[in-house]
Amino acid sequence: MDFLDLTLPSPAENLALDEALLEAAENGAGGQVLRFWESSLTFAVLGFSRKAAEDLDLAACRRDGVPVLRRPSGGGTVLQGPGCLNFALVLRLDQDPQLRTIQGTNAWVLGRTAAALQPAAPGVEKRGISDLALNGRKVSGTAQRRKRSHVLFHGTLLHGFALGTIEKYLAHPKPQDEPDYRSGRTHGDFLTRVTAEPALLKNLICGAWAADRPLSHVPHDAVAELVRTRYSLSDWNLKY
Repeated sequence: MDFLDLTLPSPAENLALDEALLEAAENGAGGQVLRFWESSLTFAVLGFSRKAAEDLDLAACRRDGVPVLRRPSGGGTVLQGPGCLNFALVLRLDQDPQLRTIQGTNAWVLGRTAAALQPAAPGVEKRGISDLALNGRKVSGTAQRRKRSHVLFHGTLLHGFALGTIEKYLAHPKPQDEPDYRSGRTHGDFLTRVTAEPALLKNLICGAWAADRPLSHVPHDAVAELVRTRYSLSDWNLKY
């Protein structure tokens, strides 16, 4: 598998690159890839169908200059920034029967990732629908964008994020949106960090996926087009 460790300058470009890698694979111009990135800017990311006014304190985001964007995958709304490592996998759906369903994909990818992370985070495990947790507290959330022949499976891994900032901008989820293991806990009580250097986390995840070939072509033109037509527009980012 190819790998790409690349953080682009803006949140919009980084979200667009995940999608561009999926589209390249789907169209036969690319293949399976594992990408890492970590933003130096704090920003909020809505899941595809999430409502901004319900999930975020938009006044606080505007006051503090926290950009609000929307991704093309499902899942909940998250806060990103320094100390939040993003990993994105573009996978062929025909390589394992579990990848035929959303639930199977979660189990297959998160099980493999959790096993790989044991040296850095002993006891980390899949919890809920699409999380990784350590001692019952969430360290990673993930989401999927599925196409005909490929899936984009991307997520976050908290290693140094300032967890106290989350309460400022992110609302507590509705009961129906909470995983059972959250048990009503606040963001501060529910989330924790993996106390490992990002370089180690990247190496472990790369090993799990045999991602040992540097990606030879980055679709910068497709990224620019996606930013222009989607990720820079309030019609997309705040459409719900």
